This record gives sequence, C-alpha cells and structure tokens, in this order.
Amino acid sequence: MTAISTGTTGRLQALKSAVTSGPGRSSDLSFLPVLAALAIIWLVFGSMNENFISPANLTNLTLQIAATGTIAVGVVLILLIGEIDLSVGALSGFAAGVMAVLNVRVGVPGPVAIVAAVALGIGIGVFNGLWITRTAVPAFVVTLAGLLAWQGALLAVLGGTGTVNITDRGITQLAQGFLPAWLSWTAMVVVLAVLTGASLRQRRRRVAKGLGVPSVTRAVLRIIVAASVGSVGVAVLNADRGVPYALVLLLGLIVVFDLVIRRTRLGRHIMSVGGNAEAARRAGINVDGIRVFVFAAAGGAAALGGVVAASRLFAVNQSSGAGDLLLNAIAAAVIGGTSLFGGRGSMWAAFLGALVIGSISNGMDLLGYVTSVKFLVTGAVLLLSVTVDARARERRRKAGGPS
Repeated sequence: MTAISTGTTGRLQALKSAVTSGPGRSSDLSFLPVLAALAIIWLVFGSMNENFISPANLTNLTLQIAATGTIAVGVVLILLIGEIDLSVGALSGFAAGVMAVLNVRVGVPGPVAIVAAVALGIGIGVFNGLWITRTAVPAFVVTLAGLLAWQGALLAVLGGTGTVNITDRGITQLAQGFLPAWLSWTAMVVVLAVLTGASLRQRRRRVAKGLGVPSVTRAVLRIIVAASVGSVGVAVLNADRGVPYALVLLLGLIVVFDLVIRRTRLGRHIMSVGGNAEAARRAGINVDGIRVFVFAAAGGAAALGGVVAASRLFAVNQSSGAGDLLLNAIAAAVIGGTSLFGGRGSMWAAFLGALVIGSISNGMDLLGYVTSVKFLVTGAVLLLSVTVDARARERRRKAGGPS
C-alpha cells in the first residue's frame, strides 16, 4: 500500500512539473509585439508606396504567404516539442512533384493526387519520428538527411524534363480560386462562433473545477478584437477578388490545430513534452508517441504547403521546395512568437510570422529593393525575435521559474 501511495505521489508530482513547464503558457513574445511590428511595417511601406495597402496587393500578399504559412504550421508543432525539422522544405517539393506526376502523367484526378501527396508527407513524417525515437539519432541529423534525400527524390520523380506543368482545375483552383463575398462573411461568422463557443466551454469547465479564469472584460475584448480584425480583413479582400481558397485553407489548418493544442489532452501533452520531456514521461505521457504524431503532422503540413505552392505557380520543377522556403518557414514560426526552446508558442505564430516576412518581401519588391536587402532585413528581424525569446527565458531561470 505504501509503495502504491509513493508511486502515485511521484506521478502526481511529475505531472505537476510537466504541466507547469508546458500547457497553458503563452509565447514569450506574445502577439502584441508581433502585431506592433506588423503595424509599423505596413505603415512604413504604405507611406512609401500607396499601392502596398491596396486591396489588390493585400490579396496578392495573402497568396504569397499561403505556402510558407502552411509549412510553418508544422514547424510550430515541431518547435513546441523542442525539436527541429530541416526537411520540410524539400519534403514540400517532393510531395508536390509526386502530386504533379500522378495527375499529369498517370491521369489521377487532381483532388486524389492532392490526398496522395499529403498522405506521402504524413508517412515521411512518421518515418522521421520513428527513426528519431527508436534510434536516438537527433532530429537535426535525421531531418538534415531528409533534406538531401527528398531533393534527390524530387529530381528522380520529375525525370529528364525537370518540369511538370499543371492544368487540372482541381489543383490550380486551390491557389487561384476565391470565395464569393457572402460565403466569406458566413465563414468568418462560423469561425468566430466556434472559437467563442470553445472559449466559453473551457471557461465553464475551469469554473466548475475551481480554477482561475480570465476576467469577463478581457474575454469579451478578445472576441471583439478578433471580430474586428476578421471583418476588416474580409472587407478588404472582398474589395478585390475575394478571400483566396489558399488563405481559407491556411486559417482553417491553424484554427484546427489551435483548438487541439489549447483545448485537448493531446495538446496539453504536446506542450508538456516541449516544456519538460522527462517530467512528462514520469507523468505517464507517451513521449515517443507524441513526437511521432508531431513529426507526422508536420510532414502533412509540409506536403500541403508544397501543393499550394505548385497550385500558385501552375507547375512543379527542380527548384520546388528549395531556395529560402525552409528558412522562411522556420523564421515565420519564430518571428510569430514560438520559442526555439520548446513548450511555448501558439499556432497563430505561423500566420503572423509569415505575414511579417511576406510583408517585408512584398513591400521591398514594390520599392524595387534587391533580394540581398530583403534577406538582410528578414535576418535582422529573426535575430531580434530569438534574442528577445532567449532573454525572457534567462529572466525566468534567474527568477526561479520554469525555463
């Protein structure tokens, strides 16, 4: 009996440590600094070129960030457990290549080819997760090998031509189609209703358990801000061509994973593993299973991002998934507020970070700046974001709180 009590006490203490180190913690940067930086960027570029804040350019901006933002969703998940995946860029290109070959050369319908590409990405993610957990090889090394391997696989799939042009509307409409105005307003209302309902249910559960809850004023203000931002965004996009399907896909992916991370046991386990993997293991959490799931989800997101990129360009070629795509996806997650040290961040970091990077690139293109300047500015923003995160972590350590 004593042994059972001791074991139970140890598990409870471990669970408390895991939860303290993981779930419920917001990003060190929070959304406010990111939104402030985004406002400054838009103000500067808008004052230098009035076309920057035009509905047409802002619609183009959402299309430009869709692929990077989708891949960044997976990167956020990886960073939340304190790992890294260097293969997501190459994997996105390989998955897009498989989709294009299935559709154009084999004759598989576009939607089926997209599903096959995403399934491939999930399968590769499972492979990464299993290899990491079963062999204890660091994720950095496993995914670095993947970065090289999937680039080679893309070349092999494309064959001698090196380019596959896509004309199937089932694929191209993903990045070329737009919601009717009435449907975009309806979708916004539904999303706000879902998020509000989830927030109210969580509030009732916490009250029933005697746990602390935010003030009603703060909760209402959060809903008002979300509704205001959503309304302005929909109105601006509808003033041009409408809300792009690719943006709907990205935001839908973020909303789903955000609800998973913040409202489910799986989400709490993910944050616990990132906050303190050993404490999570002692609390009975299947740490290896969580890691495999996260890498699988990241692989699926990477593949979907590759599909979106191919849809926008009407083609897949030897450079798909290469260039600065990987770095921009990681930078987007970090700039948006996700900690590189694990256990801190939000799924919305993928969207906000991609919007910051995309705005810088888009604005400099309008002003005629060369690519080197864009890289320098983006690198400086990334360095600043990581520095703020590291300093905040150091302050918590010195204060005796969870790092």
